[in-house]
Amino acid sequence: MTLPLALLQLVSPALPVGAFSYAEGLEVLVQAGELRDGATLKAWLEAELQFGLLAVEAAALGPMQQAFKTSNMEQLLDLNGWLIAQREAPEIRAQQWQMAGSLLQLLAAMGWPLTEQSQGLKLTGLKLTGLGWTAAWAWAGHCLDLAATDLVEAYLYGWLANQISAAVRLIPLGATEGQCLQLQLVPLISSQANYLISQDPRQMFSSGVGAGLAQLQHGALYSRLFRS
Repeated sequence: MTLPLALLQLVSPALPVGAFSYAEGLEVLVQAGELRDGATLKAWLEAELQFGLLAVEAAALGPMQQAFKTSNMEQLLDLNGWLIAQREAPEIRAQQWQMAGSLLQLLAAMGWPLTEQSQGLKLTGLKLTGLGWTAAWAWAGHCLDLAATDLVEAYLYGWLANQISAAVRLIPLGATEGQCLQLQLVPLISSQANYLISQDPRQMFSSGVGAGLAQLQHGALYSRLFRS
């Protein structure tokens, strides 16, 4: 199977959405001594990939992409609001909106503005405001005509790459070890994508209580490098 080149652009560190400025609670865990090295980081990432809210979001990509294809904006916005509501920390909600806005702005500049007039979307009084990162990613998949499984896989991979990038700057983890860890987790990403593509996100739940608590504590850190 040939990898769609558009996916490389979406997961590129050069994508101007500001992902590099977020750690999503890792900074709290490092300062608390929970994440100390590559082994503890790997265990944390594996748990989030399998049982965290990330998996629920990834499972929602297919239905969101389909909602864009069928112009079912009521379904899209309902699912978007449900996902945003599960983010306890205000910093994470702000991250979702900021990154989504940046991606939508980029896609508009590339020829795919998300507006009722340009796309023929039937909003029926609903507003395309407050879209989160998952919804924006689904819109990118729709615009670039990407297969749902590829989109889910890239979503997980992009999150993993950003987390490892943050960890390299936070704990004694060299760039080489970070890259080795990223490669080790590729099989898990692939298997998760194949599993999540057939799941109903509404029937799933997140076990990422520790991640939520860490994200809530980030704003109270005395010294911090990241925005979440």
